[in-house]
Amino acid sequence: MRKKLGLYLNRQNFFPTFLGFFFNPFWIARRGLASAMKDFSAELHGKLLDVGCGSKPYESLFNVSSYIGLDIENEGTIKRGVADYFYDGGQFPFGHSEFDSVLCNQVLEHVFNPDDFIGEINRVLKPAGKLLLTVPFVWDEHEQPYDYARYSSFGLRSLLEKNGFIVLDHRKLGTDMSTLFQLTNAYLYKVTLTWPKLLRNLNTMTTMAFISMAGVLCAKLFPENSDLFLDHIILVQKQQ
Repeated sequence: MRKKLGLYLNRQNFFPTFLGFFFNPFWIARRGLASAMKDFSAELHGKLLDVGCGSKPYESLFNVSSYIGLDIENEGTIKRGVADYFYDGGQFPFGHSEFDSVLCNQVLEHVFNPDDFIGEINRVLKPAGKLLLTVPFVWDEHEQPYDYARYSSFGLRSLLEKNGFIVLDHRKLGTDMSTLFQLTNAYLYKVTLTWPKLLRNLNTMTTMAFISMAGVLCAKLFPENSDLFLDHIILVQKQQ
């Protein structure tokens, strides 16, 4: 029973259902990412490289011939035991044009040398291969001290285009009032980290759940603002 509950809660982290209101303080952001990933997943084919794969949370969405996870080498990623390959933050351990597709989910903000990083993705992709990338726009500092950047839509497109990619599709996630409520929950999550675990869980299931619900309601009542949003998801193709 405990194992089933653990699996359920882990899935709520990345694919939150309605009941996820009560367990996931980042319900609004994660729901938006999961929906966008599903929409774009059919664009990636063949041999896929997941750069900064973490726990490979979205692997099940992709119908590809092989799914290979690459992560930065440190004690945490090695202990997790999910990545297939590790690297030191420089050159990827692959040859030129090895992959048909690349996925990079919520990683770019942690990269101090973005031109080199995007250049490595370009190098390992086959000509006309596709990259699906997500990155925050409005979010608090996280995974400190390895949080280096936020990207406007113009900056992100410029970075990709100057490194040999053509933008096929670009979507902003959370362009409504729900973003303000999600940021409120992100604030509450951080300032309550020192609370006892039971108290934090109760806060998540009551106050933060109510804030998430209110955010969904207000998103329906107020107009969108495409200049303020939580995340980017962008599909690009390597130039031939």
